[in-house]
Amino acid sequence: MASYPKVRLRRLRQSENTRKMFGGTRPSPDKFIWPVFVVDGTNKQIPIKSLSGQFRYSVDMLQKTLEGVAKIGIGGVMIFGVVENSSIKSFDGSYAHDDEGTVQRAVKMIRANFPHLLVCTDVCLCGYTTHGHCGIIGRDGSIKNDETIEALAKIALSHAAAGANCVSPSAMMDGQVHAIREVLDETYLEDTLIMSYSTKFASSMYGPFREASDCSASFGDRKTYQLPYNCYRQAIRESIFDEKEGADILMVKPSLFYLDIIAKLTKKTHLPIAAFNVSGEYSMIHASAAAGYGDLKEMARESLASIFRAGSDIVISYWANQYNDLYK
Repeated sequence: MASYPKVRLRRLRQSENTRKMFGGTRPSPDKFIWPVFVVDGTNKQIPIKSLSGQFRYSVDMLQKTLEGVAKIGIGGVMIFGVVENSSIKSFDGSYAHDDEGTVQRAVKMIRANFPHLLVCTDVCLCGYTTHGHCGIIGRDGSIKNDETIEALAKIALSHAAAGANCVSPSAMMDGQVHAIREVLDETYLEDTLIMSYSTKFASSMYGPFREASDCSASFGDRKTYQLPYNCYRQAIRESIFDEKEGADILMVKPSLFYLDIIAKLTKKTHLPIAAFNVSGEYSMIHASAAAGYGDLKEMARESLASIFRAGSDIVISYWANQYNDLYK
């Protein structure tokens, strides 16, 4: 085998042209899904302090914003409903499956005006309950798994009936994918995709999201249902179970601290893998750039490259609406 000095590995890196030609390809915009927060009312575009460049939108303002964002060519959006009026929240979070709820109206608007976008919805209870947990609370204060998956199935059905292409259960309840797949098939919505938050960790990186969605737990934490970050076997097992229950796409969340999990999962499944580039990861790069520790766009591009390099097929990221600025 030839070696130095006949082989000089730097030859492939000696110019901008060769670096572009022989380096990895940049991700195309259709590989991105943009997370958006929707609220009731009209003419609302409320800045999210901890997520620079992101807002809470009323449905009408989301429509105006998507007119520009859709031209970028991103693949889709992930809709999160935010309940600003605390009187609408309830112990069981029933507003989440109201047919005229905020998410349901946003889905109808996007399908009517942007038919080429993949419309995904987050299926959970935390933003709709008075306690902020992702499930139904029993009298003993614990999360009741089986009662919760019934509620999640109702939410997913209401989203799919409104026109969502893809429903995404995020509560990490046992059997949630099976329950949703069953109700969708029974109601002739069998073509609706299920992108399961199949490997979702009890992470410290969700802080900005919880501000944006107003879904912090009022007591305890989510460690009885979200995964411990230091155990990859449980992480892989959760995704494989969701595949068996009928998931079409598996998701790892967060992404940057879990690239090894993404890489391991690619060896265990033939399903597409999504990675959620979460709020804390996005804000961390913004904070680092603001402190002068690096170039914002360079750090964003490098971080996104690592997620795709690990094996993700699609990335759900707050950078999606800024794709042209990052890659121009």
